[in-house]
Amino acid sequence: MLKKIIHTILLLVLILTLSACNNNNNNASNNKIKVVVSFNAMKELTYAVGKDKVDIETITPNGQEPHEYEPKVKDLGNLTDANVFVYNGMDLEKWESTAVNSVNNQKLIAVNASSGFKPIQTSNGAYDPHVWLSLKGAEYEANKIMVALIKSDPKDKAYFEKNYSDFKTKLETLYNDYKIKFINSPKKSFVTGHAAFNYLCRDFDITQNSVEDVFADGEPSSQKLQDLIAYCKANKVTTVFVENMVSPKVTSTLADAVGAKVTKIYTIESEEDNLDYLQSMKKNLANIYMSLQ
Repeated sequence: MLKKIIHTILLLVLILTLSACNNNNNNASNNKIKVVVSFNAMKELTYAVGKDKVDIETITPNGQEPHEYEPKVKDLGNLTDANVFVYNGMDLEKWESTAVNSVNNQKLIAVNASSGFKPIQTSNGAYDPHVWLSLKGAEYEANKIMVALIKSDPKDKAYFEKNYSDFKTKLETLYNDYKIKFINSPKKSFVTGHAAFNYLCRDFDITQNSVEDVFADGEPSSQKLQDLIAYCKANKVTTVFVENMVSPKVTSTLADAVGAKVTKIYTIESEEDNLDYLQSMKKNLANIYMSLQ
């Protein structure tokens, strides 16, 4: 506890020092809104709405798990002269309140993108933060981002509204297509490396079971693995999905035990394979659907 308090105090002092030293450059040279986002999924949604009117900096590096990442002071330095800060919320970024409250930046608009979205509670009482992996969730979060961008730059209101409308139409088209497909799927259960797809399952009335929990905490016990093997056999699971930041060892062991193949799935927490949000979700949905046939 004492170590955590000392860490927080040092973080506050260093952020304030950065704020004092910052020249408060508003990025006027390119007339773009300077947006800082917590991790890649927020970057994707922000770009979908802001496009060439925004200049985006991402705090969590690619390859780092946003559930666990603790930003360094240098990571938060961009907040001192940012216009907008976008984070997912639902306690995913445990550091966000310390950072926002400590930055000497009166113009900063902080956006909790999932605020007000109907949450799914986990077995230990926490909220599942993976809202962006639901097409409905992405639409909701993109709308929150649009409102913030308009507030920061009212003159480009029509531009942001059009981009959001176009993005929303693509999301809804994809949703409607797969809603019908999943209704007619003979199987309704799929297995992933970690339990990141609860909101997607709620969208389409399907079920996930996972090697690791919502926060990808540790490897499963031997009993958990045996339970998963039994689940896969009972539900005729032929594909086990693995994410980039989850150890493939246990997932491969599970797949071998039930004669299933291992297929990649995107959590969009980091940039992968040069795919944007819609491209990633199209691949996810296509692969999940094929696994249920």
